Amino acid sequence: MDTMTEAQPMREKTERIVREWGDACDAEISIAVLGGAWKPSILSLLGEHDVLRFGELSRLLDEPTARVLTRQLRELEDDGLLTRTVYRQVPPKVEYRLSDLGRGSMPLVDALTSWGAGYAAHQRRELARLDPEPEGLDAVVAH
Repeated sequence: MDTMTEAQPMREKTERIVREWGDACDAEISIAVLGGAWKPSILSLLGEHDVLRFGELSRLLDEPTARVLTRQLRELEDDGLLTRTVYRQVPPKVEYRLSDLGRGSMPLVDALTSWGAGYAAHQRRELARLDPEPEGLDAVVAH
């Protein structure tokens, strides 16, 4: 078993942002670290399941491409939000779990999830109000 603990505390892009952006940009730093096609979902799933393998994450996320999922996992690992454990066996077994920093992000991820659900519900109501669905076939036939 090999736990990847020697990695940099954050990826190069994140380090540059942290060094160059002022304190007024802390929200943007959060978005830079947590933003990505699948990052909030990956963090949520790991918070829910504790430990997941690559294939399990892929299935639970409705199968993003392997390349995209690998990239998102590497960025989360490089930024210190998750740990990757490699078991030296054939075939190789790799497990992902939240680090302490990753667990610390969960209230924010949960808040984003809650806000997103409310936002989507509001927008769906607005869309329905502006563009109601056409009457069903039964209503048309009855006229």
